[in-house]
Amino acid sequence: MTRARRGARPPLAVIVLGSIGLALLVGPLIAIVVRAPWARLIELLSSDTSLQALGISLGTAAAATGLSALLGVPLALLLAGDPEEPPGLGRRVMRSLVTVPVVLPPVVGGVALVALLGEGGLVSEPIAALLGATPPTSAGAVVLAQTFVAMPFLVFAIEGALRGADRRFDLVAATLGLTPGRRLLRVTLPLIAPGIAAGTALSFARALGEYGATVTFATSIPGITQTLPMAIYARLAEGDRDAAIALSLVLIAVSVVVLVALRDRWVPGVVR
Repeated sequence: MTRARRGARPPLAVIVLGSIGLALLVGPLIAIVVRAPWARLIELLSSDTSLQALGISLGTAAAATGLSALLGVPLALLLAGDPEEPPGLGRRVMRSLVTVPVVLPPVVGGVALVALLGEGGLVSEPIAALLGATPPTSAGAVVLAQTFVAMPFLVFAIEGALRGADRRFDLVAATLGLTPGRRLLRVTLPLIAPGIAAGTALSFARALGEYGATVTFATSIPGITQTLPMAIYARLAEGDRDAAIALSLVLIAVSVVVLVALRDRWVPGVVR
């Protein structure tokens, strides 16, 4: 028994390298907590610029999450298709396209949005005529950028839930004469409700922490488009490290809450 336990122990090199990797991931977060200006935390977070950035972040992240759900749930249904049939070329290509924003550098995503919707973009003139302004001049640009990077997380979480759902309930509902629309509303969506909740939480957390695509597409205008990540960078650029750390604690707290709420649900949905 003792030899068996020793044989199951990882090699020393694995333990050492794994510990270094864990320290690299956890160490910076511990440093923020240790260096946080706890005595001035309320003062720093209640400043006008901080409250404006927090309000913009929460509002745009909520709007981006809603837009991601509105468009992402139908997209996930298309990607999942019939689990009993192998995915065709169209679905494989579609899944690859949905994955692109996840692996694409956020700044490149912002440049792509500028090319599409920015000044002189492919569809900027019709949008400007409809809205009276180009999207990058308003908080709507922040929502679009956040949706671009956050929606894939929701799509993959819901697709994973759809693939793991028991299809027998849907078949029974079909034999009872329910139309596809009624089966979707009364059977499918309730079955995958935990996946929808997980995807929504992940999408919100990703939208709240988005920086690269947002600052490239919407720029950083205090009180209009400056979100928490932008405000953090601005405080660092000004040399106000305490304010940057205080704002960072807000994002860390949101991330921790999301991960604790989801526990291990998010892993299958994201890496599928």
